[in-house]
Amino acid sequence: MNFALSPLDITIILGSLVFVMGVGLWASRRQGETARAYFLASERLPWWIIGSAFVSTSVSSEQIVGTIGAAYQHGMGIANWEWWCLPTYLLVLLFFIPVYLKNRIATVSEFLAKRFGPLCGDIYSWVMLVAYVLVFLAPVLYGGSLVFSELTGWNFYTILWGTVILVGLYTVKGGLVSVMWTDAAQCVLLLGGGTVLFFVALSKIPGGWSAMVQANPERFHLYHPPLDPVAPFPALICGSLGVFLFYQATNQVMIQRVLGARSTWDGLMGIVFAGFVNLLRPLVTCFLGFIVFFWIHQMHQAEPLSNPDTAFSLALGTFASGFGLRGVVLAGFLAAVMSTVSALANSTATIFALDIYKKMLRPDATQQQVIRAGRIASLLALTIAGLVSPAVEMLGGIFRYFQTGVTYLATPFVSVFILGILWKRTNYPGALFGIIGGLAIQTAVALGAPALGYKLHWLYLAFIAQVIIMAGVVAVSLATAPGPKEAVQSLLWSPSLLANYDEGIARPRYRSVRLWFALYACIWVYLYWRFW
Repeated sequence: MNFALSPLDITIILGSLVFVMGVGLWASRRQGETARAYFLASERLPWWIIGSAFVSTSVSSEQIVGTIGAAYQHGMGIANWEWWCLPTYLLVLLFFIPVYLKNRIATVSEFLAKRFGPLCGDIYSWVMLVAYVLVFLAPVLYGGSLVFSELTGWNFYTILWGTVILVGLYTVKGGLVSVMWTDAAQCVLLLGGGTVLFFVALSKIPGGWSAMVQANPERFHLYHPPLDPVAPFPALICGSLGVFLFYQATNQVMIQRVLGARSTWDGLMGIVFAGFVNLLRPLVTCFLGFIVFFWIHQMHQAEPLSNPDTAFSLALGTFASGFGLRGVVLAGFLAAVMSTVSALANSTATIFALDIYKKMLRPDATQQQVIRAGRIASLLALTIAGLVSPAVEMLGGIFRYFQTGVTYLATPFVSVFILGILWKRTNYPGALFGIIGGLAIQTAVALGAPALGYKLHWLYLAFIAQVIIMAGVVAVSLATAPGPKEAVQSLLWSPSLLANYDEGIARPRYRSVRLWFALYACIWVYLYWRFW
């Protein structure tokens, strides 16, 4: 479904692009001359930039379209994919960020190399380098460009390469500092446009939210039973300890936003701020599906959707008809695409420049040579992804298969990270077993369970594999010689890291991380009590 855009809509979209470009190029002037300045923004990022970027990076165009469609089809349970982040954020705050920032690591693979050995870090670097370019970046470019093209009628390739060029201009030049500032701006555009559309659409429903709940109360529950095929609640708990934790705590794209923090307090507070912002995300990515469902099945204003993914386009065409609202919403939609693309390109550049170029290819490279290698890698990543992305349509099944495969890669890596941070006896052979053998274990569980007739949600399968992998890491570590204790002591978590999170700086009580996390937790608990 496409519709005509008014001159005001087009002006708003173009104006938002100019604004984002201006922010990115302005921010690039704040970049220092060292590699840490380019890849970690000189470790000067404040909490609100970190939190905003953490949110905008994790929202893609496909997610907006897909979750609105899923909410249309399945109801409130889909909101768990947006709200169920507090348990994972708590683990990130308590265990991972203090260790990362204390050791001033630049990449996740650097932590693996220091904690266990170079091969562990190298495996992570190569796996993620290939995955970011071919498995994540290409589908994001394809999906975002295709949906925007279908909504507006604009040429697909113009949108695709326009996105590549615009993102490349500020990402390649400015590095992480440009990406972070533009991500913050795009977070405002994304949440602003989506929230306005939700409330405008809700105003078209006689009786508003209460009417929708009264008409279909069974659709407004967050809890879904253990065998629910879409959002089983126990599976979310399993995911908090595995796949979700990998994505938030050990995925370079996400954690790089924290590694550039100007202090441990800013890193922690950034995650707390992201938690508050995530409370609003269902307004953009889920709740519109409830309105479309009521509009069709209760008010009978349109035919039932044969494809739930068209719920977003129907809402945009039906409810956003004037005053430039379509332009505002589509500006936010483009922001979601650009923030994800820029984050992936920047993290690809960081891994290549610091973990491959500097470490393997040119150990004697100067700071400027490392930065140049990162810029070239970022540009190549965008170009290759742009060239490959049209193939997603022909190879969609294969790309989905690889995306699922990379998701399962999360299980071996997160198993090794958890044990590596919390258990000092975890050693190099155990870590290698967890990463290499863990992939075999995860594959066996994922393919074996259905073959044996067990139709379990993929989060259950990942958790079962994780338990087996962690048990194997423990067994191998105990069966082999322990690693050097002194060399890894600083890479282990200890309660003292939490006691010193404020680094001795006296701050007013209202700036306490504990206070704000407690407030966030109270709101979160209320929402789950209210919609349980």
